[in-house]
Amino acid sequence: MSRGNAGLHQRVRTARKRTAQSTRWLERQLNDPYVRRAKAEGYRSRAAYKLIELDERFGFLRGKKRIIDLGIAPGGWAQVVRRKVPNASVVGIDLLPVDPIDGVTIFEMDFMDDAAPGKLMEALGGTPDLVMSDMAANTVGHPQTDALRTMGLVETAFAFACDVLSPGGVFVSKVFAGGADSQLVAEMKRHFATVKHAKPPSSRKGSVEWFVVAQGFKGRKPAAAEDDSED
Repeated sequence: MSRGNAGLHQRVRTARKRTAQSTRWLERQLNDPYVRRAKAEGYRSRAAYKLIELDERFGFLRGKKRIIDLGIAPGGWAQVVRRKVPNASVVGIDLLPVDPIDGVTIFEMDFMDDAAPGKLMEALGGTPDLVMSDMAANTVGHPQTDALRTMGLVETAFAFACDVLSPGGVFVSKVFAGGADSQLVAEMKRHFATVKHAKPPSSRKGSVEWFVVAQGFKGRKPAAAEDDSED
């Protein structure tokens, strides 16, 4: 396509074996500037720009040494990390297969598997200072059910972060419309110095996704102190 036609909207005809829904998806992809930019800049997905924009706003990647990427597929976030903090150790996990990324250890397994946390920590070789999660449950078409299932993953990722993060560490996670629920936000504020919600410009307007950025992990409380707080 010539540069003069770059701003034109491309329309896709519905092929005989292509549904109207898949045609709309393809048309959206062809006309998405972030998709074109990702292809030009070597990122595996447009999701890379969500992390880039979040980092531009909150500055959580600088100086990080050990990073865990939950829901790593297809690898866009890990690519951003490798470019911004090339000396950091990065370990990721996903149910889906992920093509190798230089300098990143990837596990193809369910994060909800009891063995997953141990494998991640063993591969990382130390305490992470950033846990980031782009996990989302497979949708079933019922908004409330989809939101609850994804929030379950957010809560599990948050609990994991609180178990493994080093003091001062950061937790970044995808959430659904409206952000994390008030009870979870209150729990995050108990463990982190700041908790902010954001919807980066690259997140599609029609998408229900938001992101929560929790910075300044206060450290794990002794078991006795946590037991006392529950009385």
